[in-house]
Amino acid sequence: MNQKLIKLLKIILPIGLGVFLIWYFLSSATPEYRQELLNSIVNADPMWVTLSLILGIASHLSRAYRWKFMLNPLGYKPKLYNNFMAVMIGYLANLGIPRSGEVLRGVTTSTYEKIPFEKVFGTIVSERITDLIMLVLVTSLAGILQTEYLMNFLDEKNINPIYTLGILMGLIIIGYIGLMILKKSSNRFIIKIRNFGLGLWEGMKSIFTMKQKWAFLFHTFLIWFLYVLMFYVIKFAVPNLSSASIGVILVAFVVGSFSMSTTNGGIGILPFPIVVGAVFVFFGFEKSDGEAFGWILWGSQTAINIVIGALSFLFLPIVNREK
Repeated sequence: MNQKLIKLLKIILPIGLGVFLIWYFLSSATPEYRQELLNSIVNADPMWVTLSLILGIASHLSRAYRWKFMLNPLGYKPKLYNNFMAVMIGYLANLGIPRSGEVLRGVTTSTYEKIPFEKVFGTIVSERITDLIMLVLVTSLAGILQTEYLMNFLDEKNINPIYTLGILMGLIIIGYIGLMILKKSSNRFIIKIRNFGLGLWEGMKSIFTMKQKWAFLFHTFLIWFLYVLMFYVIKFAVPNLSSASIGVILVAFVVGSFSMSTTNGGIGILPFPIVVGAVFVFFGFEKSDGEAFGWILWGSQTAINIVIGALSFLFLPIVNREK
């Protein structure tokens, strides 16, 4: 099969399946339920939605700023505005192809900050490992507060965050050992692969050589605190969910995070609004209110990522004219 067609299908099929599931879900619902869902969304308090958006943008800014701590040990001092726009372009790309945003983010920074791509991408890999550790910590906290539901959910979906982390670390170690074995090769193609891999490793290990370790750690916790907080405040936008405990919100956050990480920005086999809504239903809230929560959060954050991501595409070449 034509390679271009395969790539196109990888983009279209997950999105198409997600859209179909959402259509099927809404079309099979009763008119009364659809009206309840619409009312919950329309009547959402815009003040809390706006606050959630501000918190989301603040988390992206913190991520862009934290990235500087990983690039500085490599001898580079990227501009914060370039980092931020690269991050937002990455989020925009992930709406089309999951995880493609990391590559595009690396290419963007490499282009405008004149940093070798393999080193930039190495820092992004380290960053994602850090995020996975934070997700494991949040999952553990949610598990302590709401053990039964979360463990059942992870078991049903065959999701084991610790096992996933172990695989990632194992692959990194295997890759590094492989590079060391090939270190003495004189083959030109092998030399290119080796140089790329060593550059990638140099970027990844920058997390251990940075001088601002405490600042990096502070921003890591700040990013995830803002993530949870932007999730939490949406409950006040849907009046019937205002009594939801922090334990319920954390479970919804964990489930939503796995949905976002395994689909095209939350629309795929596990559409974000539906799986998040299912959490609230489990804990005794109305289905329409729970899914309204999911739609409001997903819709607002996706919209802001599209707008800022598109503007970043426009302004990056303008503010970097000299480059």
